[in-house]
Amino acid sequence: ALRLKILEQCKALAEQGLGAYSFPEEFGGKNSPAGTTVIFEALAMGNLSLLIKFGVQFGLFGGAVYSLGTAYHHETYLEALGSMKLAGCFAMTETGHGSNVRDLETTATYNHENGTLVINSPTITAGKEYIGNALHSKMAAVFCQLIVGEENHGIHAVLVPLRDVNHQELPGITVKDNGYKMGLNGVDNGRIWFDNVEVPVANLLNKYGRIDENGQYASPIENPSKRFFTMLGALVGGRVSVAMGSNTAAKKALDIAINYALKRRQFKTLSQETETLILDYPTHQERLFPLLAKSYVLSFALERMREKFAASMHSDDKREVEALAAGLKSYASWHATHTIQECREACGGKGYLAENELADLKADTDIFTTFEGDNHVLLQLVAKSILTDFKQEFNDGGYSAIVRHLFKRVNSEYIEKNPFSARNTDASHLLDVEFHLQALRYREQKLLFSLSDRMRSFLKKRMNPNDIFLRTQTHMVSLAMANIERYILECSNDYISKIDHSPEKEALLTLQNVFALDAIYRDRGWFLENDYLSGEKSKAIRKVLAKTYRDIRPHAGLFVKAFGIPEVLRNAEIVKRDQNVVI
Repeated sequence: ALRLKILEQCKALAEQGLGAYSFPEEFGGKNSPAGTTVIFEALAMGNLSLLIKFGVQFGLFGGAVYSLGTAYHHETYLEALGSMKLAGCFAMTETGHGSNVRDLETTATYNHENGTLVINSPTITAGKEYIGNALHSKMAAVFCQLIVGEENHGIHAVLVPLRDVNHQELPGITVKDNGYKMGLNGVDNGRIWFDNVEVPVANLLNKYGRIDENGQYASPIENPSKRFFTMLGALVGGRVSVAMGSNTAAKKALDIAINYALKRRQFKTLSQETETLILDYPTHQERLFPLLAKSYVLSFALERMREKFAASMHSDDKREVEALAAGLKSYASWHATHTIQECREACGGKGYLAENELADLKADTDIFTTFEGDNHVLLQLVAKSILTDFKQEFNDGGYSAIVRHLFKRVNSEYIEKNPFSARNTDASHLLDVEFHLQALRYREQKLLFSLSDRMRSFLKKRMNPNDIFLRTQTHMVSLAMANIERYILECSNDYISKIDHSPEKEALLTLQNVFALDAIYRDRGWFLENDYLSGEKSKAIRKVLAKTYRDIRPHAGLFVKAFGIPEVLRNAEIVKRDQNVVI
């Protein structure tokens, strides 16, 4: 019943023109990929099953047809799928290969005699796994190894019909329901296998690889590796949207927890007439206010990413946006998971009740950390991008690039060994954005230099590249996380610095200070190990944070109100009525 309700709601959104929003106007759209991410972000305030159903149909299936297809596919399918007259799914992940898309087992073998592609799942583990919309779809965008003649040309996408007009599975198609999940049970996830299913060669989404009338394969991108990453880069909108939706879910949890903490009282001293509001307890502030600050500054970085994503839509080179989306999707989805759990605990037993929405938020967003790419795998993509840019700087810059590199290292060593900086505990220094930026930039640069040095050392020892990767994998993840936090702080500072002096600007600066100092303090072990902080400075940061939490406390209700969550979507009972029950 829930699945059918979500299906009807998704159709209703399509009827309003929201499904086709990113498509050109001739296909019923608004030609606004960025607008689609705004729709996704807004939907995250409501039922998350609808959010995912919408994303699969229009973002993934529609995005594959639009971004990987050509004029024939656009004219044939876009209007129908945008209005949801054609329900489809995005069949990439396999049981045996999740994050490793390059080695998917499903094959599409070209038959020149009748001009068809034969789609086949050679093993049980080649079955497409956890495919959203699998039970409601009439068609799938299937990612498979394209074989022409005796040559495998790597991963391509092919449109494969799944069901007839009566919604019965077509010959050679097997679909099984994944069943109940931890959350998102309004989404019909399923497994799909193909037993030598023939489709016309025209069903190949051929923007980056086509088969001509002579049966010869051709591609505008000759390098197979570059072609593979270009095709995946064309689908980066999914990660952009998940990052946006993750932060929205975190904001909704904070709205519930902070508003409850402004009503809920617990314990009093002999001198008090009433019990203390739980938000007045420093432990409560220490738990919730850093997460509140993170949601704010993360919003600025996500907005920057949205702008870059929109600007990249007319370019085949999406490397910067792909790395940015991979990093912020990881950071934002982990932020959502952590925030929702902390907010649940901060609401005590009331947070465990389904009527207070946190249970659904927790269950429905938990998958965000592993779909659209497992976060740990995505962070390695970010690190590889940083290393590639680092190497490219030397290749392109020659002698001047070496000089710049040496200058950075000397400057970093100076900062590291500067006793005054490491021991400065003055509050004005600790609240100075230049100190925050310098600290996060230093951490990133230090991790990059040490990682590149380690890799260079292993190469000199003629170590196998795969062994080098395994030896440095955790180092790469640390570098990626440092890169993301530095980027978030820079985006926030760029945004706030342009605001005229006002109470609003001061409020945002306070939140930015909390984000930066919390990031430094959480990683104080690393900063202490590298002599960037003294023990006394670390203690001073903790004290300044506690003072800043007290500054936030009078405005906490206004901070969550500014998230702009419509009243119709604020349905947690603990913030709708007074609570007198002591838990």
